[in-house]
Order: sequence, then structure tokens, then C-alpha cells
Amino acid sequence: MDFFNILTSDYIESHSSNERDLLADLRRETEIKCLNPIMLSGKVQGIFLSLISKIINPKNVLEIGTYSGYSTLCIAEGLTTNGIIHTIDKNEELLEIQNKYFEKSGYRNQIRQYTGNALEIIPRIKVNFDMIFLDADKENYSNYLDIVKTKLNMGGVLLTDNVLWHGKVLKSSETNDETTKLIDKFNKKLALDSNFKTAMLPLRDGISISIKL
Repeated sequence: MDFFNILTSDYIESHSSNERDLLADLRRETEIKCLNPIMLSGKVQGIFLSLISKIINPKNVLEIGTYSGYSTLCIAEGLTTNGIIHTIDKNEELLEIQNKYFEKSGYRNQIRQYTGNALEIIPRIKVNFDMIFLDADKENYSNYLDIVKTKLNMGGVLLTDNVLWHGKVLKSSETNDETTKLIDKFNKKLALDSNFKTAMLPLRDGISISIKL
């Protein structure tokens, strides 16, 4: 990341736990076969997601933005014995690589996949969630927030990825980039939302962690 000291990033990665072999294989295959592999959760972020999930030990999780399934498998590590992660992505071309690694993971029966428009799918999932990971189309982050706040249990955790948007949000008032402006608008909206207590962390491309009050 150009706005984050590379030496610091390397130090953090080398002093964090190793990723599981399956996740390392998935990361490498994603980098080779998928468009925009930068969308993949990195090793340290994956470990972070796994740790948060293990702390919460959620029964029901919602993931908005499956991509190749790396973050799905990290979060699945913390599910209760009968817990389910519901994960949504609009790109059906990713199903093959997702299913390949879901089958190998041991979590196949705890993963529910949905393909399509998440704004339409989420209201049709008739459960509330202990944990939600938002990592989908950035332009709709504020719209997702309006929906998920009603689907998140009290005391539940919302994690939002890419909130620093490659550092562009630092100068959002000076740019004509609409996505940057919308992410900055979302960040302000979440920080001011009385339903949540939020901290933004400079992990990879920025991740916010919020607890529903």
C-alpha cells in the first residue's frame, strides 16, 4: 500500500501467526486466476477476522462480498458447532474456486452461498446475525448500513473493509472520484451513528470494527 510504510507492513506480517496451508493455497490460486486479487483479504487481515470470530463465537454470520472465499474461511474458524456463515457475492464466475476450497475446509456444511444483488438478498435471509463483515461494492456501503443495522443482534459486531480506500479518503474533499466521496460519507455516517460504537484501524486498506449498542 502506497500510504503505509512497507517496512512496517512487512514487520507486522512477519510477527503475526502463519496462515493455514489451505488458505495459502487459496491465496496463491486467487492471485493467479482471479481479476483484481488485491480484493483478497491478506494474511494479517485474515488472521484478524479469525481472531474476532473466535472471540465472538458467533452462531450466525453475514458476509457481504465473498470474492474467492478467503475471508469466509477465516471467519468460519470461530463459528459455534452449529453456526452458519451466510455469504453473498454478485459474481457467479467465482463459485468454482469458492466451492473448491469450501469443500476442502471442513466447513462446507456451515457455509450458505448466495449469488446476486446483496441489497435484495439480505432482507430475504430470515435470521439475525452476531457478526457481519461488509466488503462489497463500496458505492453502496451506506445503503448496506441501513439494512444490516436491523439485522445485527444487540452486542453484535460489524466489520467494514476498505474504509481508508488506498488513502484516498484523506483528501476526499479534493477529489472528483465518486467512490472515494461515498466511502468518506459512509465513514462519517458510521462514526456518528448512535446505534454503534466504532473504531477505525489502519489494518491493510483500513477496517472499522463496530459494536451494536
